[in-house]
Amino acid sequence: MKSIKTIKDPKAFELLADETRRKIIYLLRVKEMTVSQIAAEMGLTVQAIYHHIRKLKAAAMVEVSREERVGHFIETYYRSAAEMFMLSHGEAAHKQTYSELAKGALEGLAKLGLLTPMDPDAVSKVAGIVKEMDSCCKTNEWSDKIGEMGDVAFFVKQSMMEYVALLSEDDEQFEQSVRLQRELRDVLRSYGARPAKAKPKKK
Repeated sequence: MKSIKTIKDPKAFELLADETRRKIIYLLRVKEMTVSQIAAEMGLTVQAIYHHIRKLKAAAMVEVSREERVGHFIETYYRSAAEMFMLSHGEAAHKQTYSELAKGALEGLAKLGLLTPMDPDAVSKVAGIVKEMDSCCKTNEWSDKIGEMGDVAFFVKQSMMEYVALLSEDDEQFEQSVRLQRELRDVLRSYGARPAKAKPKKK
């Protein structure tokens, strides 16, 4: 299993927008499972899970880890193809997918009590900023190479990706990146459920 896998296929973006498929990938990141085991875990039918598995396997997001004979049947075990999936920066990402991912993330933050629920216009604005940030500096050519480094820890790879972005940016791109981050922070803070605390001034 790769630590990081870059997603470039637009159809794969649409697959990730479905909550059931995201849950399946999460389960298969933890351990390899059969379709019947996933169905029992999620409270869904075997047919429904097989339908999702077939699509995830076609998109190379899920793979067969092993097969085991049980009586006259062959049990197929599946696993996630990576510990973490990264959206390819720029060209292949759809606006709809950015909106769906932003909506899910913002709803999650609202459940944690960090944000108040956002209106559709605000969600669309956040999605637009994130898409512009992704398009600012393309580093996807390095993500596959970093992901294949088996002797490097997962969280170290995440830091490497951040450093690659900084190394790849020229001054104009860096300033644009900072501007977009500030713009995103301002939008999020305007919906903050907890007001930011000012640091006490040093005497």
